[in-house]
Amino acid sequence: MNRLLSAGIGVVFVGLIGYSVWSSSGAQQAGGTTMSMIPPDTSNIPIGDPIVQVKLPATLSPDAVIGKRAFEAYCARCHGINAAGRNGMGPPFIYSYYRPEHHSDMAWLLAPRRGVPQHHWRFGNMPPIPGPTDADLKMIVTYVRELQRANGIQ
Repeated sequence: MNRLLSAGIGVVFVGLIGYSVWSSSGAQQAGGTTMSMIPPDTSNIPIGDPIVQVKLPATLSPDAVIGKRAFEAYCARCHGINAAGRNGMGPPFIYSYYRPEHHSDMAWLLAPRRGVPQHHWRFGNMPPIPGPTDADLKMIVTYVRELQRANGIQ
């Protein structure tokens, strides 16, 4: 029993250290600036307006072109044109929180299926989104990742 208790305390200790390191580390935002995981103040942005400026890539891959159409059909209502976000409605995906090492492609595939509890932004929970197929979601991820790379988020 003492071994089990010691192991449990060790796991909690390692978890706390990991959380401390994660929460104190900066994150790269578009343009190379370092930022924390605290969402920016959007109080001066009118409700529904874009939250970030998005630099578009010169060209999109064929899969990203398909993903752009699917994004516009299923995601843009809340997450804005070119994933710039819409204040009070949905966060921008052209933001360091959504870099691949923080939100994997699998997270992007699961989010519309299961919904997402509010965590980085204060826009409320994201409900499950009916309609997009697995193929649509994969193309949406391709599109967003290409936008992210064009904006220095990798």
